[in-house]
Amino acid sequence: QVQLVESGGGLVQAGDSLKLSCAASGRAVSSYVMGWFRQAPGKEREFVTEISADGGSTYIRDSVKGRFTISRDNAKNTVYLQMNNLKPEDTAVYYCAARPDRSLRYDTWGQGTQVTVSS
Repeated sequence: QVQLVESGGGLVQAGDSLKLSCAASGRAVSSYVMGWFRQAPGKEREFVTEISADGGSTYIRDSVKGRFTISRDNAKNTVYLQMNNLKPEDTAVYYCAARPDRSLRYDTWGQGTQVTVSS
């Protein structure tokens, strides 16, 4: 059983940067695809980005492309989300999630970390 804990959220101004971390425990996540999702107030949760098990490929939503970068350190069992040039519309609770490499469904979720971007 994998447990995920996000950290690094906070209140920043537009144009600032934040780096979120997702620490996994319980078992190694080196065989898992790891992703970041977010949910803004009054909106549905949306996909942000994901990274393959070996870190060799990533996929990212257009609205954050060029500003957000996902990375992972399998030795530390940790996934990161570097967010640059933050905008007020990036305000949301950010969730880390994991899915087995051959599954299409994310089945393990963290508790989320709040990111608030003021204008």
